[in-house]
Amino acid sequence: MSTHNADPRAELKRQAAIEAADMVKEGMVVGLGSGSTSAFMIEELGRRWAEGLRFCAIPTSEHSAEQARSHGIKLVTFATHPEIDIDIDGADEVERGTLNLIKGLGGALFREKIVAAASRRFVVVVDDSKLVDRLGARVPVPVEVASFGWTSTARRLEALGARVTQRLDRSGNVFVTDGGNMILDCHFGEIADSEKLQLQLDRVVGVIETGLFIGRTSEVIVATAGGLQRLRAS
Repeated sequence: MSTHNADPRAELKRQAAIEAADMVKEGMVVGLGSGSTSAFMIEELGRRWAEGLRFCAIPTSEHSAEQARSHGIKLVTFATHPEIDIDIDGADEVERGTLNLIKGLGGALFREKIVAAASRRFVVVVDDSKLVDRLGARVPVPVEVASFGWTSTARRLEALGARVTQRLDRSGNVFVTDGGNMILDCHFGEIADSEKLQLQLDRVVGVIETGLFIGRTSEVIVATAGGLQRLRAS
């Protein structure tokens, strides 16, 4: 099949995802991220599974679980495997220097953060369009909230300086997460102190989790037109 019309950015993501998949070794417990970059990574792990590599995995979304099952990858739960060797996921923004992240535009942020928190290594795979000097520069902070009283929760988020929009799905209906909750996209603009903002958001009653991933990233694999770069927090 001809690939000259293929999206060059998608090809960059695929290359970075293959590099990350190479970090998965025999017998590991692996966190499977969600989103387009993670889909490339799961595809590659499926190919390696077919060649005989054996590991077990905890997916961060129903979609990732379904994709992994289609390759025969063994899925487990925290009940039997409380600690993950390596979690590989994408991100919507990566802050240069700190490697703090915004995640959750795909809607799986709650499960993604649980898996990241349980992992010895959290490796993020992105193309270079996701690198920013300050978080919030290009994307909002997704905040997963309970549907009960969500308008009250939204007002409290607005009081912290956010312009809040309710996440809708492609059909125009209210977006519902795998956990049955809603997402409010909170537009703060460039965030001067993401750690402080995380603490403020955590104190709002009704907030279940946020898409700010602070101090969790072990390494970022960045796909650029000139090749792959590996970043570690400075």
